[in-house]
This record gives sequence, structure tokens and C-alpha cells, in this order.
Amino acid sequence: MEMGLVKGDDGRRRCGWGASTPDYAAYHDDEWGRPVTDDVRLYEKLCLEGFQSGLSWLTILRKRENFRAAFDGFDPAVVAGYTEADVERLLADAGIVRHRGKITAAIDNASAVLATQERYGSLAALVWSFEPRRRGRPVPADLRELPARTDESVALSKELKRMGFRFVGPTTAYAAMQSVGLVNDHLKGCHVRTACEADRKAAAVPELVSSSG
Repeated sequence: MEMGLVKGDDGRRRCGWGASTPDYAAYHDDEWGRPVTDDVRLYEKLCLEGFQSGLSWLTILRKRENFRAAFDGFDPAVVAGYTEADVERLLADAGIVRHRGKITAAIDNASAVLATQERYGSLAALVWSFEPRRRGRPVPADLRELPARTDESVALSKELKRMGFRFVGPTTAYAAMQSVGLVNDHLKGCHVRTACEADRKAAAVPELVSSSG
């Protein structure tokens, strides 16, 4: 994979990974790094990042609509009520990744979303409270400059685990932070970087509710 920018057939420069397939190009241009503040989509992202463990993101991306259908649109209020019968149904679904541990983690994570909403107001408020300071953050010029984890992703992972989430280690947490816009890791000169930054500035991030205990 090209570590720098790649100029596509459309003349636009993209991060190397985002130019490798049409699926990646669309995801890179329209989603990756764009701010997500909706709890359902954040829950989905955390679950899919967990399913991706040991696999390529392209595999998950191509199965995403199947995942959405299988998990009732990733509505945490619905998924939290899944039973063993649902686990067996999902294990029999060839359209998703059939891994019992990851499936049960996704169900547990739905309950964790509900607990987080009750304690902090929303999952989005909690996740975005770990956004790094924007000012002074270096703009990467090469994919090798991007970290696998950061202090913020370690802290986010720790808090998510405390709230009951699974498959949310520091590396998975940072991948989620990149994809949902907590950081803008598009490379310098990437045609999407400026648009992502504008979207991040315009995003309405829910306020973290004070809690105790």
C-alpha cells in the first residue's frame, strides 16, 4: 500500500489506502474522518471495529449492509434485548462475520450504550470528551506517521471498558477516533482533509452530563 498520497483517475489526491479500491475511495471521501455524533452510528462503528479485528476493514465494509440488517440497524435498545436464539441466528448468517465472541460482544456493547446514555447523557458525549486538542496537532504527510494508539485512545478504551464495552482496546479505540472524526488523519494535500476539518468545526457535539460514582 502506498504510504503517501495517490492521484486517482479523477485527478484527486487521496491517502494511499483510500485509493486502493472503489469501496475504499468512497469510504475515504465521504465517511472517514467526518464527525459522527449520533449514538446509533457510534455504536455501529465500535461494533464493526471489533468485528474487524484480525480482518481487513474492506471485508467489513463490504459486509456492512448485511451487518445492519442482521443487527436491526444497530439500534442499541433492540440489540440489548437479544437472546441466545439471536446469537444462533447471527452465527448462521453467512452475510456477516460469524464469530461467537464478537457477536456476544456486540450485544453486550448495546447494553453498555444504554448504561452510558443513562450516566453521561449520550455515547457521543462520552466519546467526544476524549477528543485531543486540535490546535498544534501535526498534519501527517505519510501514513507511517500515524500512531496506532494515543494517550487519548488509551483513556477512551479504559472508560469504555469500565462502562461494559468489549473489543475496545486502545488500538481499536484510535481507529474509531479516526473514522468518526475525533481526529483528522487525512494526509497533507489529501483533497478531503479541508472538508473534514470544516465538518469537524461545524459539528454539534453533545455536552457531557456530570456524573458521580
